[in-house]
Amino acid sequence: MESENSRLKEENDRQNHRIGILEESVREISSLAASTEKLAANMENMLKVQEQQNKRLEQIESRDGEKWRKAMAYIGTTILGAVLAILFAKIGL
Repeated sequence: MESENSRLKEENDRQNHRIGILEESVREISSLAASTEKLAANMENMLKVQEQQNKRLEQIESRDGEKWRKAMAYIGTTILGAVLAILFAKIGL
């Protein structure tokens, strides 16, 4: 009877040890899942910020293009006006 109790106690100790290991594994997995969730949220926020920055960059790039086109239009208008003024001066108007 005593040997049977001893064997049961040893088996209980082994089982308790295995349960302790499993509980630690579950805690680590839960921690990993929480970290993964935080990472996903951070990546989502980073994507939103990147989209906003892309929009701002496109606006800045298009603004420079618009300024260049306006400047070229003014230069073209000035040259055309000068050519017309010379032509009108030559024909006497």
